Amino acid sequence: MALTSRHEVLSKCLNALTRGLTLSINAHIEIHTDKLPTAKRAKILTLLCEGMSMRAIARTEDVSQNTVAKALIEAGTVCAGMPDELVQGVKATRVQCDEIWSFNYCKQRTVATAKAAPEDAGDVWTWTAIDADSKLIVSYLVGDRSGQAAIELMDDLRSRLTYRVQLSTDGHRAYLEAEEGAFGGDVDYAQIISNTAPRLRQRGATALPNAPGSGSSPSRATRK
Repeated sequence: MALTSRHEVLSKCLNALTRGLTLSINAHIEIHTDKLPTAKRAKILTLLCEGMSMRAIARTEDVSQNTVAKALIEAGTVCAGMPDELVQGVKATRVQCDEIWSFNYCKQRTVATAKAAPEDAGDVWTWTAIDADSKLIVSYLVGDRSGQAAIELMDDLRSRLTYRVQLSTDGHRAYLEAEEGAFGGDVDYAQIISNTAPRLRQRGATALPNAPGSGSSPSRATRK
């Protein structure tokens, strides 16, 4: 039975992790932390979810940073497969999509001059599709900000929905082709663009055209 509540999904995940159960997800991934007590694992994961740094957790819980990292990787491996099992047949009516910017090792503009930068260094974008009512993340994707990433997100989102939805995104052009390819005409789609340039000028600042988060993209599309 598909779960459509964010709280139900999180509750089942947390209960399974704290009891140290093997979750039946695709290839039956098991959490292998034999030397670390279950209560300690649960405490580490809770602190990570609260935003505490790995170094601080290692100090307060008297474990090594490698132990914290291992607990995070193992829990993440299990959780990564849970949406495919639990987030299916979602009965959402309004879905909002957006991208969250971050970076790995260093920002994209400094990759060329960075010392010993790994191959995947630079900007990283987390694409999200959220049920506006329940706040359940129906679909997500971590990658670049290309059109191919948008296509992958929209295709995955479409496969998880039960009904025709009202879909809204920002003005990123990549959504236009991706939404058309995934949904065709079976969606009420609009791009929401907030132009902050006038307010910035009043404060003596200058908005950079098409900068991430500036809201100044000129593209606009609406279809019902």
